[in-house]
Amino acid sequence: MKLLDDASEALQYNRDILQSALDQVRHGLCVFNQDNQLLCWNRQFSELLELPLSLRRVGVPLEELLLFLAERGDMGDGVPYELVTLRMAQLGRVGETFQERLVNGQQILEVRTAPMPQGGFVTTYSDITDRVAAAEALAQANQTLEQRVKARTAELQKVNTALAQSKVAADDANRDKTRFLAAASHDILQPLNAARLYANALVEQDLSEANLSIAQRIDTSLTSVEEILKTLVDISRMDSGRLEPEITAVAVQNLFDALKIEFDPMAREAGLDLRFVPTSLWVRSDRSLLRRILQNLIANAIKYTPNGRVLVGIRRRNGQALIEVIDTGVGIPEEKHELIFQEFLRLDPRATSARGLGLGLSIVERISRILEHPISVYSTVRAGSRFTVGARFAAPAKVVPLAAEVTASGQQLDAALVVCIDNEPEVLAGMRTMLHGWGCRVIAARDTAQAITELDAERVSTSAARLGSAPTIVVADYHLDFDTGVEAIQAIRAHVNADVPSVIITADHSPEVQRQLRELEFTLLRKPLKAAALRAVLMQSMRRMAAE
Repeated sequence: MKLLDDASEALQYNRDILQSALDQVRHGLCVFNQDNQLLCWNRQFSELLELPLSLRRVGVPLEELLLFLAERGDMGDGVPYELVTLRMAQLGRVGETFQERLVNGQQILEVRTAPMPQGGFVTTYSDITDRVAAAEALAQANQTLEQRVKARTAELQKVNTALAQSKVAADDANRDKTRFLAAASHDILQPLNAARLYANALVEQDLSEANLSIAQRIDTSLTSVEEILKTLVDISRMDSGRLEPEITAVAVQNLFDALKIEFDPMAREAGLDLRFVPTSLWVRSDRSLLRRILQNLIANAIKYTPNGRVLVGIRRRNGQALIEVIDTGVGIPEEKHELIFQEFLRLDPRATSARGLGLGLSIVERISRILEHPISVYSTVRAGSRFTVGARFAAPAKVVPLAAEVTASGQQLDAALVVCIDNEPEVLAGMRTMLHGWGCRVIAARDTAQAITELDAERVSTSAARLGSAPTIVVADYHLDFDTGVEAIQAIRAHVNADVPSVIITADHSPEVQRQLRELEFTLLRKPLKAAALRAVLMQSMRRMAAE
C-alpha cells in the first residue's frame, strides 16, 4: 500500500507538472484518444473556446464539444449536426490546417491537428485575429491604392489627351500664323517695295532742302516699316523651324565693312563715334544670320547711347573668337541682364519714343541658339554695355571685298541695260524711275515673253557697238504670274546665248528658294529692295563687262 501511495503521489505530481507546463503554452491545446474523447487540455484551450465547466472534463466526446459550439453559433449559419459532421471530417484529416471564426466572426482561430502514437490526435488553436485583421487591412489598402492609381491614371490619361489635343491645336494655329505671316508679308512687301523705289528715286533728285528733308523722312519711315515686317517674318521662320543656317567661312572684316556703310549715317545723326576695329580673322557662321545679330546689337547700342561712342571689334580668347559691340550708353542693371532678351521688353522708360517693337535682342538670342553662338552681356548703369558673340575660327577663303562692290551715289550707270521682270506694275514703275535716275536704260516687263520681245526691239534700235549682244543684268521677281524669276532668267540667257548676270528679288524666305538660288549661283536681294545693294550689284556687273 505504501508503494502504491508513493506511486500515485508521484504520478499526480508529474501530472501537475505536465498540466502546469501545458498551461504556459501560448496556444490552446487538447488531446483526444482513438475514440475521439477528450484526454487533456490546457487553460488557453478552454479560454479561447469559452467552454463551460461541464465540458472541461476527461472523457467528453469531441462531437459534444463541437455541437456546443455549433449551437452557440460559432460555426456560422447552418444545421448544427451538419456543421459538426463537417468539422469532424476536417479534424480527422491529420496535418490539415484551417481557420475557425468564433463569436460571430469576431475571433479567428487557426486550427492544426497532429496524430498521437497510441492513436487519437492532438489539436492546437492559435488566435490569429489581429494578424488576419492586419492582412485584411493591408489588402483593403492595396485595393484602395489600386483604385486610386487607376483613377489617377485615368485622370492623367484624360489630361494627356487634352494636352495632346491642345498641342495639335497650338501647332495648327502656329502653322496658320506662319502661313498668314508669309502671305501677308509678301502682299505688304510688294507695295512697300514700290514705295521704297519711288522714295529712293526722289531722294536722288535735285530737290530743294525742304523737299529733300520730306523725301528723307518718307524713306526713313518706310525703313521702319520694313524692319518691323522683317522682324515678324524672322520670328515666324524661327518658330516654325524653317530657318536653316548655311555655315561657311565668313570674313569678319567684310562683315564690318558692310555694317559700317549701313550704320554710319545713323551714328552721325545721333552724334556718336561709330568705330570698327580692323581685323583679318575669319569665323564659321552663316554670314546673313551673323550679320543680323550684329545689326540688332549695333542698332540697340546707337539707340540707347545718348552720347559717346560705339566700338565693334573681334578678339581671341581660349581659342574662340569673340565679336564685341561696346557702347558708352545708359547701361543695364545686373538683375535685369536676363530680362533684356525677352520679347517686347524695354528697360529704359525713355525708349518709348524709339523705333521698333522691342524685339531686337529677342531675335539675337534666337539666332544665336540656331547658330550655336553663345551671347553674353556685361553692363554697368550709366557706364555702358558690352555684348559678346562667341564663334569658332575658320580658315580664310577667297572673296571679293565688299568695299569693291559698293559705289558712291554719284557714279553713273549710263552704259547699263537692265531688264526688270515683275508682275506688279507699281514695282516695275518704281524700278524704272530709280534706274533712269541712275542713268540706266531699262526694259520693264511683266513676264518672260514681254521681256524677250522688248529686249529684241532694244537690240535692233540700239547700236551693237554700244550695247553688245546681251543686257548688262536681269533683275526678276521670284514669283511671277506664269513662271518663276529663275525660269525667266534662264529663258533670257538661252535667247541671247550668254551667261547674263542675274538678280532674284523676293519676299520669299523659304529654305527651298534659298537653296535653289545658291545652287544656280544667282544673286538674292530681299524685298523691300535696298537701292545701295542693287547699285553695288550693277557696278560689279559693269566691271565684269569691262574686263571681258
